[in-house]
Amino acid sequence: MAEFTMVLPQYGMGMQDGEIVRWLKEPGDRVEEGENIVEVEAAKTTVEVPAPVAGTLLRIVAAAGETVDVREPLAVIETG
Repeated sequence: MAEFTMVLPQYGMGMQDGEIVRWLKEPGDRVEEGENIVEVEAAKTTVEVPAPVAGTLLRIVAAAGETVDVREPLAVIETG
């Protein structure tokens, strides 16, 4: 098993950061690759961000209400 750090993807050239609206999964939950696990508000629109890998959500790094820069950590997923 390995740990994978999920980062905030960039959805357009002008996007520099995003605010975490809410988490759709909790630590300890199983996640599938491509499954939406967090809602982020960026550039005045809300997007659902999918898990980049399958595994178990170990910990949430960015809590609801926090603003995170693009490519900064959101969560850690244990793969396998």
